Amino acid sequence: MTAPSKIVVAGFRHFFDTADGPVQATDTVDLTIRAGEFVTLVGPSGCGKTTLLKAIAGFIRPSEGAIECDGKPVRGPGRERGVVFQELAILPWRTVRRNIGHGLEIMGLPRAERERRVRGLIELIGLTGFEQRYPHELSGGMRQRVAVARTWAADPDVILMDEPFAAVDAMTRLTLQEELARLCGATKKTVFFITHSVDEAVFLGDRVLVMTRRPGRIKREIAVPRHEGGRDWESFKRRSDMQEIVEQVLLLVREERGAAPAPSPGPTQAGA
Repeated sequence: MTAPSKIVVAGFRHFFDTADGPVQATDTVDLTIRAGEFVTLVGPSGCGKTTLLKAIAGFIRPSEGAIECDGKPVRGPGRERGVVFQELAILPWRTVRRNIGHGLEIMGLPRAERERRVRGLIELIGLTGFEQRYPHELSGGMRQRVAVARTWAADPDVILMDEPFAAVDAMTRLTLQEELARLCGATKKTVFFITHSVDEAVFLGDRVLVMTRRPGRIKREIAVPRHEGGRDWESFKRRSDMQEIVEQVLLLVREERGAAPAPSPGPTQAGA
């Protein structure tokens, strides 16, 4: 596996053009994600979480500020940054095995190397026995596993995840979270993960960021302590320190939901 990278966001602000003029999606955001760190982001709907992730992915250009990945400016999508969205991005005419290996085929990797990577991810993410199934033969949770494994297979340095488990049922979501934690522990990737679930943010994150309502900025960041044994829901629920952090993050988010809207000044000439 390649070495994990890091993300630096400096002076980021973004505006969207509308028929009524520019709308400010985010206030100024400064953020550093360390190599190998799992950072989660929570905040009210519409606060700019996905806008920030898309800018890091290179799908949109910031109105103001700069973003770097491993010291290099982000000017568009790149192989060093893999993205998993809530909407599934798997191919219905390909089996589980061939979906996971799809990006590797495009990259031109030799077949033996492709098969080695795919086998390892199938085992890590709980898809053993389903290698030859097609997406329509899988549950929603299984299809989401395929989407995650497909992103990991290309071996990006950074994984960007936008509410990837929001559409699955509650019990499946718990299982997927544990499997993702295990996968991250095995591969040591740098992960930036957006969620509306406070429990999910604290369970998965090494650090939780709380965003204000639109135009969003980072209101608070909270470090999450870990045990060497890894992450599982039984121990998470028993740990009073974890539950205290959940309550702290929940309070911060609820404060934003009841806050008065911030003013939305237009972009500066440089960012217009």
